[in-house]
Amino acid sequence: MSDRNKLRRQNGIIAGVCGGLGEFYGIKPFWFRVLFLILALPLGHPAIEIYLILWLVIPRRRSR
Repeated sequence: MSDRNKLRRQNGIIAGVCGGLGEFYGIKPFWFRVLFLILALPLGHPAIEIYLILWLVIPRRRSR
């Protein structure tokens, strides 16, 4: 499996989670940021916990 098909955190605004999800699914990271923002507004704390869990679970992209 090539690196392109693996879910990896990218260099991003906070932890690279949205950038990694965007690259993996072929969607701009902006839309994942909007999704997390929409989830964080009514849910608050649980949305932040989901982001932190993803930050810990998704490995970093290796520097080349």
